[in-house]
Amino acid sequence: QVQLVESGGGLVRPGDSLRLSCAASGLPSDIGTMGWFRQAPGKGREFVAIINWNYGATSYAHSARGRFTISKDNAKNTMALQMDILKPEDTAIYYCVAGRLFSELSTMYDYWGRGTQVTVSS
Repeated sequence: QVQLVESGGGLVRPGDSLRLSCAASGLPSDIGTMGWFRQAPGKGREFVAIINWNYGATSYAHSARGRFTISKDNAKNTMALQMDILKPEDTAIYYCVAGRLFSELSTMYDYWGRGTQVTVSS
């Protein structure tokens, strides 16, 4: 049974940092990509960042580039998202995802965690 468990969300002020983590278990051997999507209140799911599980290639949304860093630890089956210089518009539920293809489309991901809330407010 596949499980993706996010942690690290919280309430922070603009300009602060947060580090999200995702612990994966039970993933099929052909999983090629893990990443993060987010959903703000009243909006659809939005691509944030992805990482190729084998080679480490990354892709970031324009809004995340330069502020967020995605990383992985294959030995521990974990992934992280370091978020710096957080803005109020980063407020959302952040979901860990896993899938076979390297894609920015949410529909390409078979496995989703339950999400962790990030709130950026002064």
